[in-house]
Amino acid sequence: METEKKYSEMTEYELRTEIGKLHEKGQKAEQLGILNEYAVYQRKMVMAQSFLIDPKTIIPGEIYKIEGDDGVFFQVDYLKGRFAWGYRLGGERADEALPIAMLKPVKSGK
Repeated sequence: METEKKYSEMTEYELRTEIGKLHEKGQKAEQLGILNEYAVYQRKMVMAQSFLIDPKTIIPGEIYKIEGDDGVFFQVDYLKGRFAWGYRLGGERADEALPIAMLKPVKSGK
């Protein structure tokens, strides 16, 4: 039996290959109407994508758009691993963690 590597142990090529496989599995699950399985593959894809992003590009104190959640912004307080901790603007100031791949710069030119 082949043991699975952690995303942190994978090369960029391996991560991109894994993302492609997860995307394909997610599409099949969606076509079959298995939405909970589709959501799991989507989350795994976002986590794998987070390992392709340099955490130094996410700056504490900055505000980012949340990919897939139009019109919602996220204020980053600090980073821990591949997660940005902070809160969504305009709602309760509840702390939450988002994978860094979900964050997109608000400022243009980045």
